[in-house]
Amino acid sequence: MSEITGDQQVQSEVLEGLATAVNHRRWFVEFALDYLGDDPIEIGSGLGDYALEWAPHFTRFTATEADPDRLVALKERLTGHPNIEVRQMLLPTDELNTYSGAVSYNVLEHIEDHVGALRSISGLVHPGGAIVLIVPAFPFAMSPVDVATGHVRRYTKRTMAEALHAAGLRIERVQYANALGLLGYYMATSVFKLTPSEGPMVKFYDRFVLPLTKGAERLVRPPFGQSVFAVARVPERSA
Repeated sequence: MSEITGDQQVQSEVLEGLATAVNHRRWFVEFALDYLGDDPIEIGSGLGDYALEWAPHFTRFTATEADPDRLVALKERLTGHPNIEVRQMLLPTDELNTYSGAVSYNVLEHIEDHVGALRSISGLVHPGGAIVLIVPAFPFAMSPVDVATGHVRRYTKRTMAEALHAAGLRIERVQYANALGLLGYYMATSVFKLTPSEGPMVKFYDRFVLPLTKGAERLVRPPFGQSVFAVARVPERSA
């Protein structure tokens, strides 16, 4: 980890750090697999780390980015994966009923009108299909890293459920995930003013602490966590 400096440097370090947290990523990949059907879309694919993990499980997988520069980089990285389509996706969109499901990890917290974004995402999904979300948890953990990476909020289970209800979605699951990760993130970013980045601390957590957390949370749902995991269904539309 390193001291927090300019926004662009922070964003780059966080993305690079997350890319090295392989066990964390594969755990969160598992959360979505059973819900997405055979032709899902990811909203906000970033560097494509999750897309590369998800794509082998589906007939077709669509990765998206809103930012033109990141879109170019995403297309370059995902070249050679014939079942992955890469496209630009700007919200709101009028596109309807295109995909079997949608997944979006650590994106909604960047959007001021998150209810409008959820409505727009729901329009992309066939009626009855699922929207799977991961967002950062607990406002008290809002840190300089959150601000530098463009977060406008952190969620609780209650506020996540309120947003899903307001968007007209049918909630299937809302729970916390990665309890020990919340403690580590808060201490690192709010107490010691560090940025999660590639290095020995991230690698140690991912290799040794994360497997223990994953095993425990398979047995008992934690009362808190670094993230909120949510699954909601697009209602069947009236004839």
